[in-house]
Amino acid sequence: MIDYSHCNIELVSAHFIGNKANEQELQLSEHPLDVSDGPLRGLLQKFFLDAFEGNEFFHFDFSNGDLSLNLVCRFAKQVFETREGFHQQSIDLARHLHEQTDHPKIKSGDLFVAFFSGLVLDDEVLDAVGLFKSENKQSFLKLLTQQADFQLLYEDGTAIDKLDKGCLIFNSNAENGYKICIVDKSNKSIEAQYWRDFFLNVQPLADDYFHTTHYIRMAKDFVVKKMDEDFAVSKAEKIDYLNKSLSYFKENDTLVEEEFAKTVFDDAEKEGAFRQHRSAWQEAHNLPVEDAFQISPASVKKQERGMRSVLKLDKNFHIYIHGDQELIERGYDEAKGKKFYKVYFEEES
Repeated sequence: MIDYSHCNIELVSAHFIGNKANEQELQLSEHPLDVSDGPLRGLLQKFFLDAFEGNEFFHFDFSNGDLSLNLVCRFAKQVFETREGFHQQSIDLARHLHEQTDHPKIKSGDLFVAFFSGLVLDDEVLDAVGLFKSENKQSFLKLLTQQADFQLLYEDGTAIDKLDKGCLIFNSNAENGYKICIVDKSNKSIEAQYWRDFFLNVQPLADDYFHTTHYIRMAKDFVVKKMDEDFAVSKAEKIDYLNKSLSYFKENDTLVEEEFAKTVFDDAEKEGAFRQHRSAWQEAHNLPVEDAFQISPASVKKQERGMRSVLKLDKNFHIYIHGDQELIERGYDEAKGKKFYKVYFEEES
């Protein structure tokens, strides 16, 4: 969790990043921005920091493992050591980002580079470097009044509640590439991955959030896609397995794979198939899947949105299954030539 209620924005530089593929220029400022005005600092703080949830973290990477070759990592290291030359280094970053805009669909926009002190992350007070890109402008109306005369004007500007791309680099875990939060809301297409993969060059940090997220995804993939290959399972049974999986993550602080498999699946054969799928999934996605780890409640809450518990029947009925799968029976009515579900319950509301 990020707390910025007592943080201070000490330095901010801004540059315009045109699209290189569309022959748009890079426009560099000569001096840092003046952010001494209190209300302006408050608006900038909201614009820069409100979009960060502080749940999923990343670290800098480079192909050969030499972090000194990662330009953004090197910039962060220099800034944390000394603020001298901050603006010139922000110019180097802007040039690096402009070089990555080699696809015509990448949007041009304003790049802000900032240095913060007093940010709190998991009860630790830290300095941080922020990189923010604003790509989408909005029109604003402004009504001017001079005695009895009114005049309506409009301007295009940046909405402070809609950060398009952002990165917060905390002065923590420096030896392994720092601890980084990322925002990228403007475009999820392949062309826009330049922000994370080519400009920042980061990889997910293998923490509790990471392990929880990928274990839930792996378990869901087994239930939804793999079980059909070896077992005769109905959609209602699949929903029941998904509900049991989610309940385990909600009710426990730690995941232990052997305990998880026995709790969720009802026989040794399914448990064995699940473990085989876990090994195959880990290899296919090139991701570590741990046997035991602390469960991240934030990850569970986010992944829960994708765990469907709805059984859709033609266009007539939706059955929400949240508990005991044994209270619902599936059958076939030969006289009507239709399938049916029988649902048992005690009270109606």
